[in-house]
Formats: sequence, structure tokens, C-alpha cells
Amino acid sequence: MKVITEAKVRAEVPRSEQPEVYYVEPGYILSPAAREYLMGRQIKIISGPKPGNEPESVTAAAEVPPMPSAAAQPTTDCAKYVDYTTGACYFEKPVHMTVLYGDVLVPKDHPQILFRGKVESLQAQIILNQAMIAERGGSQKLIDDLNHILTILRNILRSHVLNQPLVVETILGFTPAQLQDRAKDPLKYYQVEQASVPDYTRGLEYAQLNQLYTQAREVETTAITALHEGNRYTRSDILEVLNRLSSALRIMMFMHLAGEYK
Repeated sequence: MKVITEAKVRAEVPRSEQPEVYYVEPGYILSPAAREYLMGRQIKIISGPKPGNEPESVTAAAEVPPMPSAAAQPTTDCAKYVDYTTGACYFEKPVHMTVLYGDVLVPKDHPQILFRGKVESLQAQIILNQAMIAERGGSQKLIDDLNHILTILRNILRSHVLNQPLVVETILGFTPAQLQDRAKDPLKYYQVEQASVPDYTRGLEYAQLNQLYTQAREVETTAITALHEGNRYTRSDILEVLNRLSSALRIMMFMHLAGEYK
């Protein structure tokens, strides 16, 4: 299996051309950046050989031989795995590597894997906080809102693992514009002032929400580091949803101060 890079796709499908279909020939896969480039151009992606009776369209050309790797088998045919960075082939998964998606491998300290770890850590923290709130007999609405955030995080992870687009229209029932307005003007919507430095006097649940908010910002920062190739960000859909998630958690802090979780 060989990786078709964004640079290769851009060379095959320049802006001056607009084919309806891009055929990914057997033995090839698209890199995330290449896939996003084609999706942004609204070019349909089909895995399989180009039919002989179809109008001429772009197909995956022969790939440049991968860089040599001491761990890779000396062959151009991948038996099982392919290296995301070099295109090298592996018959067995090296212990220091893990699956990015499909049969594509990266080192376990790759920025995209570190990003996934941050998402999983935030999920675990939300579940722990839900359990603590439930054990104390706290607000069911707060537990439900946290579960909504948790579901979106799981969808983010699924979208990244499967290399599929992420669509989230609303969070906590708010559109992106509504989230932005409420995060910027809590006095208007919740009759509370912007909390400059949260402290313990505002209660345990408020402190928990503040912790989740800061962790969500850490996830977003990690994603910005991980989800780009060169000077171009490859998953703007994930970055946008993460930005909205941190705003949603901030709004939940205002909702708590306004007494909506009592």
C-alpha cells in the first residue's frame, strides 16, 4: 500500500482543472491532506481502477519509491502496513509504531497520536466528574450536558481515526454564532460577570467545569500542533468543533453561576 500525498494530488489536479472523480487505484491510499484537498474541490473520491469506458479523469500515477528504512522489508509491495511519513512497507507492526488509520502506521509519539491521547484524557475526566456529581446527588441537567460534550468528543476521535469528515451543527443546542455571543457576553445572557480568576468559593461543580474547560483548551492546542502538513491545516472541521467545545464549557460555567444547574 502506497500513500498519495497532497503535493502529488495538487500536481495531478491543478486549479485549472475540475474533474468530477478522482480514482484511487488499488494499492494506493490518500493522505489526510490529499483527501481534504479533493473534498474541498468537491471532487468525488472512488477507490478502485478507473473504468475503461469512463470519460478521462485523474488516476493515481506510479509513486516514487519510498525512502529506504532499516525496519522495512526490501520490497515495493506492502504485505500489511505502510509508513505514513516515508511510504515504507512493513510485514509486521514495529513495537514503537501504532495505527493512524487503516493500515497506515506512525510512531506512538507522533503529534496526531498525542492529540488522540489528549482527547481520551478529557473523556476520562468528564466521566469521572459525572460519577462524582451523580454520587453527590447533583444536577441531572449538568450530567446530561456533560454527556453531550462527551458524545461530541467521541465523534471527534471517531472522525480522526476513520479519516472521515466531522459535522456538528449545534452544541448544547446552540449554533456557532450563539455560542460565540454567550461566551463573550455572559452578563447579557446569564446576568453574571466574566469570571476573571475562578476560586473555590464558587463551589465544587464550578471548579470541575473550570478544570474541564482548561483541559479542552489543551486539547485544542494539541490539535493545532498535530493537524497540519507544512503551512496548511488538514482538519479544519475538527479544529472548529474543538474551538466551539471550549466555548461551550465556558458557557456551562456561566450557567452554573446563574443557578441553571441547581
